[in-house]
Amino acid sequence: MTNQIEPVARTLAERRSAAQERVQASRQFWLASGSSQGPHLIPVAYVWDSGEFVTATFERSHTVSNLKRTSHARIALGDTMDVVMVDARARFVPVPAIDPNLADRYAEVSHDPRSMPGFVYIRLTPERIQVWNGFHEFSGRTVMQNSQWLTAPVD
Repeated sequence: MTNQIEPVARTLAERRSAAQERVQASRQFWLASGSSQGPHLIPVAYVWDSGEFVTATFERSHTVSNLKRTSHARIALGDTMDVVMVDARARFVPVPAIDPNLADRYAEVSHDPRSMPGFVYIRLTPERIQVWNGFHEFSGRTVMQNSQWLTAPVD
């Protein structure tokens, strides 16, 4: 028989802090959208700007088509053993309308849509964020709800 130490779940404040650090420090995530044909998932680069994720992709992509229809996206950062899962609302910013400083920041982590025809920027506003690093953290995993950071557990 092996003595295993059961992992201890982080507090809400610790998970909220971990989520905030991850979204600010990371530069890539998985972006999921859906349609009547099924789910669609792409890897993309992003920058964090004023509490929103900013990314860019082809205007004629499945992702843009799906998000224009529903405006709902799901973002996954990390891996299956330490994940930040984000439900977000999407809105589009035409390339000529993007703030030049933001476009410069994005170009540092990916391509530069200003020099590539057929792209659009996407601003993704988090509505719900969940954080967990194992089954022991399934309870209490929601750290943001209705676009507000939580101060008390809801699940």
